[in-house]
Amino acid sequence: MKFVRTEDLKEGMRLAHPIYSKTGVLLYERNSKLSSQGIESVKNFGLLGIYVLEPAEPLPPMSEENIEFERFQTMTIASLSEELKKLFTQRKKGKLSFLADNLLRLYGHLDEKITFYQNLRSRDDFVYCHSLNVAILCAMITHKLNLRREEQLSVVCSALVHDIGKLGLTGPNAALAYSDDLDEDDRMLVYQAQLSAGDILEEAFAEDPNVKRSCMQVIRRELDLYRGQEGERMKMVTGARILLVANQYDKMTAMSLSGNIQSEVRAIQEFLNHPEIYDPEVVDALIASVNILFSGVSVELSTGEKALVLTENPRNILMPTVLCFRDNSIVDLSLPENGDIQIVDIMKTMDNRYIMNTEAIIPQE
Repeated sequence: MKFVRTEDLKEGMRLAHPIYSKTGVLLYERNSKLSSQGIESVKNFGLLGIYVLEPAEPLPPMSEENIEFERFQTMTIASLSEELKKLFTQRKKGKLSFLADNLLRLYGHLDEKITFYQNLRSRDDFVYCHSLNVAILCAMITHKLNLRREEQLSVVCSALVHDIGKLGLTGPNAALAYSDDLDEDDRMLVYQAQLSAGDILEEAFAEDPNVKRSCMQVIRRELDLYRGQEGERMKMVTGARILLVANQYDKMTAMSLSGNIQSEVRAIQEFLNHPEIYDPEVVDALIASVNILFSGVSVELSTGEKALVLTENPRNILMPTVLCFRDNSIVDLSLPENGDIQIVDIMKTMDNRYIMNTEAIIPQE
């Protein structure tokens, strides 16, 4: 599966993800082949691009829960966009606490991991899609950290509104809200817009000052990172430490105008390699919340070989047991003798993947 920008779409490409209308109506099924009419529809929707299957790639399995997750994302965007626009113009939180509470009921109690599918994003709803995804991740992370309900609600509210300042980017600057290749001047315009929303958050969430505090701390921390001040420690509240990880995870793995999407593995590697920036406890909670290297995922190894994940390693997500395609050997990456073998990334193409029967590798009692 790969992400293709709208301007690069061609007839015959197969959809890896379904496409829904804003009301949740299925418009295009997975595995549908793009026609000229379909490409024109994608352009009319304003989508930055879509996820397509490689030419010889089999359709990956997708459970009803995963399909419903994508549909829920699409439908909720409309409600969130309406509430964030009201917050920006009227300085009232409206139904945002209700939306946060609903996300907690759906995702703030899960003990099992979910497959976190990135939703399709248009120029008009990019900020809202990102904010919703970050809020869902925060709901799951706060549960794994055993935070109290009030704390969970505060963190999820912070996630929903953390990018509210970008709504102030209008005219020729509006594109900066979804662009990922910004020069110094443009990046500073975005950060100033985000920081200027502090007054809005302070007024709307007067009863919970941690909402503004979390959002502002994350914005300033990201500015520090951009300026190369990674080593400078900033004391952050719990909500900000959670929001920073969730925010960066979605930014790294979501679609972008450049088309350079990082895999979930690369995102986790970045977090684990920089514990001074990303709270290890929060990162562990993220790893415990989403599927990353689970049975059936094909990976690239540091040896240059391609392999299939057989068994996930709950103690170290980056050291599963794999089946090497070259000689069908089984390698447990957690064993000392295999310490020089590492997972480089998830395979970027699936043309030569095996079709995995996950039931066949479940240990028999």
